[in-house]
Amino acid sequence: MLLLVTDTSGKHGCVALARAGVKPHEVAIIEAVPLVGGTFSAQLVPQIAALLAKNKLSKTEIGAFVVVSGPGSFTGLRVGLAAIKALAEILHKPIVAVSLLEVVALDAGTSGRVLAVLDAGRGELYAGEYEVADKGARLVQERLLGKNEFAAAARGLIVATPDETLAGIARDCGVSVGHVLLNPEGIARLGWRKLRAGESVTPEQLEANYIRRSDAEIFSKPASSS
Repeated sequence: MLLLVTDTSGKHGCVALARAGVKPHEVAIIEAVPLVGGTFSAQLVPQIAALLAKNKLSKTEIGAFVVVSGPGSFTGLRVGLAAIKALAEILHKPIVAVSLLEVVALDAGTSGRVLAVLDAGRGELYAGEYEVADKGARLVQERLLGKNEFAAAARGLIVATPDETLAGIARDCGVSVGHVLLNPEGIARLGWRKLRAGESVTPEQLEANYIRRSDAEIFSKPASSS
């Protein structure tokens, strides 16, 4: 099956084509192209079209869409998810939404209780605690952590992160670390596993998982009662 993979959750993103086989881990990236942050809205659809054309494929050959639904940039996620919703509705194909934290937890290549962490900016971290086994990852909790809370939250867990600074902090605290190199293949592999398990959504059901509240929510003043 041909999978279209997109990630617009961070400062930089990517779009990729992947070919999935019969088995859960049987996924190969055909080609991936980077997307420059801040211009996702102008790049995403043209890059998808160019990628298909370059590989002599038609959009009708896409079997499913795998999209990172968060956590990350509010604007980036809105743009990415809106584009995939539109394409999936036109082509009548399923969407698989994946958490980037779950990708990180699985790509650490370990089992047990894993804390996946990503830098969220503003002195905060996106953190997802998972129970990882051969059959996948079971979410325990996702939350926003202050960097000063990281060491305490990681105690007794295995830390998985693509951020070398965070990995160093964990090691200094005596915590086991699984260093992850984020790539489209990990996203595609998790998406294929979820699709095989029937965990797809319709365009109407696709929602972003921001974890952090928007600035509008944080700074809005409560309505005064009269």
